[in-house]
Amino acid sequence: MAVLGVAELQAILDGGFPDSDVPQVEEVTDDHVLVSYAITDRHGRPGGTVAGPVMMSLADTSAWVAIMAQIGPVVLAVTTSLHIDFLRKPQLSDLMAKTTVLKLGKRLAVVDVALFSRGATELVAKAQVTYSIPPAQRP
Repeated sequence: MAVLGVAELQAILDGGFPDSDVPQVEEVTDDHVLVSYAITDRHGRPGGTVAGPVMMSLADTSAWVAIMAQIGPVVLAVTTSLHIDFLRKPQLSDLMAKTTVLKLGKRLAVVDVALFSRGATELVAKAQVTYSIPPAQRP
């Protein structure tokens, strides 16, 4: 069950990264979190596609947001592992991340992230991210 909603999660992102372009939390349900990132020409790479590090950053950030949606504002949770498969060339348009918490333990959370271009149905990348949750922070 989601503990934090769209506005609360967006406030954490905006407050934690005030000098950055942060993703936008679009939807929070009991099953998933949907996050978008506005892609511009500066996020591209030769060949007219989105750079891999941009997709990896969105996967990591959206996993962090999905964990906080479930357990509250534990901002000191950190990435311990990120595996990503790049599946096809994304469009130079908003990049979307549909994020699902697969396992939420006391110390580790495993999150599945499906990345796709806004308006498209085919995945452009698939990531699995593991986060370490600090023991004193977990309710």
